[in-house]
Amino acid sequence: MSTLTSPPPPSAPAPAREAGLIAGLYDRFSHLVHELGKFGVVGGLCFGVDFGLNAILLAQGVEDLAAKAISTTIAATLAFAGNRYWTWRDRESSGLGREYALYFFFNLVGLGIALICVAISKYGLGGIWPEVFDTKLASLIAGSVVGNVFGTIFRFWAYRRFVFLAPNAAPVTEEA
Repeated sequence: MSTLTSPPPPSAPAPAREAGLIAGLYDRFSHLVHELGKFGVVGGLCFGVDFGLNAILLAQGVEDLAAKAISTTIAATLAFAGNRYWTWRDRESSGLGREYALYFFFNLVGLGIALICVAISKYGLGGIWPEVFDTKLASLIAGSVVGNVFGTIFRFWAYRRFVFLAPNAAPVTEEA
């Protein structure tokens, strides 16, 4: 007859260990969590501007790619102010001109991502299924939803890495 042995009791109850793990992770990444939150608020407001302007321009008969380019440019200008003076206000300024130029360069890349999504929908999938993908609604969704998701991931990384530098960080150069 064998006896069953139970494992030794853990040093702390499971909920306490999990709470400690979550608290430790939060302590380690709290600054990033706060940055993501602020970036999300600024981005959400500017998404509304971008989406609304894009919809208005499309309704006015502006060509699909031009409408997206105009709405994104205006929204990006507002987002720069929000991110510089709120999201990353604690970071040292490396010069407003430098930050502005890099910011808009990375926004152009993000715009390119959105325009690729619009072009795939309108000119690629629209050729196969025009009644679904060659519509104003499809262009709006492709650019303002799908394109913005991929563009936002890229922009958050780029702004953090190259535009709004961490305190005491030197600007990134080719040699680095």
